[in-house]
Amino acid sequence: MGKAEKSEKTNKKQKHFWKDFKAELKKVIWPTRSQVANNTIIVIVIVLLVTAIVFVLDLAFEALNTYGIDKLKTYVQDSVVSDEEENKTNPEANNEEETNNEEGEEQAESTPEQTPENTEPTPETTPDDVTSVDNNL
Repeated sequence: MGKAEKSEKTNKKQKHFWKDFKAELKKVIWPTRSQVANNTIIVIVIVLLVTAIVFVLDLAFEALNTYGIDKLKTYVQDSVVSDEEENKTNPEANNEEETNNEEGEEQAESTPEQTPENTEPTPETTPDDVTSVDNNL
């Protein structure tokens, strides 16, 4: 086959494609102007409604974050600071707590050793666990 024959076949295929394309477009039922206008208005209204809903939710969650969680954090921090100040200003309470702790340690030392049969596992908290809880507030 020569170049001339190949170009003729491609020309025929292209003409056939465009004829089929036009025939398919004639089969399409196109909407009227009023249908296009109505559908466009409906789409715009729905987009505006969804935008308004998202905007209101954004404001609500931002306000909740600002006035809810942040105030809770400051409340917890203030209570911790006030407890520390109270311990500094009232050294007698600290001394009582220390003596109670010492008595508790003496009692713990005087208890008989436990055998594996009568021990129950108890959850222990480490300082890392406590700080991770504080950081989450």
